[in-house]
Amino acid sequence: MTEAEAQADAQHPLPHSAPTRSMLAMGGLFVVSIVLAMVAAPLYLQEVGPIFSDPNDIGNSFQYLAIVIVFTAIILVIARYKMQRLIQVIILGAVLTSLVYLFGPLFSAALRPRFGDVGIEAAWGLGIAISVTLTVGLAKWPEWWVIDAVGVGVSAGAGAYFGISFGLVPSLAMLVLFALYDAIAVYRTKHMIALADSVMQLHLPIMLVVPKHRGYSFRQDSARLREKLEKGEEREALFMGLGDVVIPCVLVVSALQFLDPAVRLGPLGGNLVVSLATLAGAMAGYALLMFLVAKGKAHAGLPSLNGGAIAGFLLTMLPLYGIQPLLTFGFGL
Repeated sequence: MTEAEAQADAQHPLPHSAPTRSMLAMGGLFVVSIVLAMVAAPLYLQEVGPIFSDPNDIGNSFQYLAIVIVFTAIILVIARYKMQRLIQVIILGAVLTSLVYLFGPLFSAALRPRFGDVGIEAAWGLGIAISVTLTVGLAKWPEWWVIDAVGVGVSAGAGAYFGISFGLVPSLAMLVLFALYDAIAVYRTKHMIALADSVMQLHLPIMLVVPKHRGYSFRQDSARLREKLEKGEEREALFMGLGDVVIPCVLVVSALQFLDPAVRLGPLGGNLVVSLATLAGAMAGYALLMFLVAKGKAHAGLPSLNGGAIAGFLLTMLPLYGIQPLLTFGFGL
């Protein structure tokens, strides 16, 4: 789901304080997406397995970042030549693929035990049908509630899939790399803001949208966003790129997947404790991000989100497990 990571929270300035209700609602979508990823991860591991043959290879993180940078560059070049239709096809195609890999394994886990190979085929066929329907719906009617429903699903699926594919150290490396990249892209080169403006004007559903008042229409607002920003007018909604959900989610799911559940803290497995602490740390980072955004300046989301997630992870993992789990990785660059 590279377009989500490519956008990676190109936050626009908010000239006035956003309503607390909207911030809480966005935080709710953030948490729901990650919790769903935690639930779906075991099913993904059972049905499709990890992306990489060796999840502990730290080189996977650098490869993934390289893919994102190349993809971003391609989209920016296409946008420069005003080939909006091509951008729309590429991104909707990526969304469709993400939805297929969200629904296919889930339906397969439900039908395979009862119907065997026939159940697997039916499950993936049903997943494709639903994914195509949702993608067409997004293309024809990209209102904020449709975008959010699909965005939560895509974020959960991508977070689960990447979480089982990156071991602990590669996940930590990914969060650090993407935090640095996001900061450079937003504060230095500013190309992430340009990319976000391009996709917003095409009504592309690669973000979460929370209105600040009733009657808000994303279809009517997104085309005017750049003009509003240039005039310093207040935005009518909060926006968060799906990458801001997926990237910290990777560490949450990785902790749940790769830490030994036999280590206990009371009635809970240590892996669940660390995973939940990582999520709590990401939420602390989210609170910091909202505080900064409310001051009216553009801010990269991943430095605070990833920083909080890493802090929550280390503060619980080290006392429970020591340093040993972080020594199991390899270099495959």
